[in-house]
Amino acid sequence: MIGTMTEAESNPGAIVRLKGVRKSFGDLHVLRGLDLEIEEGKTTVVLGPSGAGKSVILKHIAGLLRPDDGEVWFRDTRVDTCDERALVPVRRDIGYLFQQSALFDSMTVLENLQFPLLEHTNQGPRKRRLRALDALATVDLHGVEDKRPAQLSGGQQKRVALARAIILGPSLILYDEPTTGLDPVRADGINELILKLRATTGVSGIVVTHDLTCMHKVADRVVMLHDGEICFDGTTAEVLSTQDAMVRRFIEAGADPARPAAAAGA
Repeated sequence: MIGTMTEAESNPGAIVRLKGVRKSFGDLHVLRGLDLEIEEGKTTVVLGPSGAGKSVILKHIAGLLRPDDGEVWFRDTRVDTCDERALVPVRRDIGYLFQQSALFDSMTVLENLQFPLLEHTNQGPRKRRLRALDALATVDLHGVEDKRPAQLSGGQQKRVALARAIILGPSLILYDEPTTGLDPVRADGINELILKLRATTGVSGIVVTHDLTCMHKVADRVVMLHDGEICFDGTTAEVLSTQDAMVRRFIEAGADPARPAAAAGA
């Protein structure tokens, strides 16, 4: 069954809406009636301590997880009631940059990039190759198409994974810890790409991160989760100036307040 817009209140400026979403894993309550709308054409950064449910939100939007209760909408489609076949057009319009890049080790870069095209289009080999090379150029990578992921640096792997996420021309990109494990120079390169994609394509973005430098650079809006609920929602300037004790502790630590600072980048 596919939901219709009449089943939930609609915000015409929202590309994603989560309404009363609850999710538990056994006795662990991760999302506790979460209400969240993501504005189209903007980049929303989601902050929060480990276990707050940041990545779980992304998986619900992509239909990789289903809520125990509540509704998940992508545009006018209710994702949580879709079967696998009905999810295909939704997933085609959502790019997903996984935290560990999730490239296929047995495939070359070119083959990794062409995989979504094989799954979702009828394009021939020449057009697929040209489209893959164009995606690589978009993320400022050249001459790596015949290499395998193990031959690339961490920053290059992230760029290839981002190229794969954008190759179908999605309306929304989900970034799961895009700068984790990268040195500051390479991390800044990923942040620049996030800005470039928004500026050149108007793509909407949801960035889950612990990296406050990333937040500073790419966020139009900042949402912070705590204990499965939203505890802050505002601009970067507002999150930096808030007097909320829990939010200030997170910001001043520069990382996850639930862990020692030295472990925050692990």
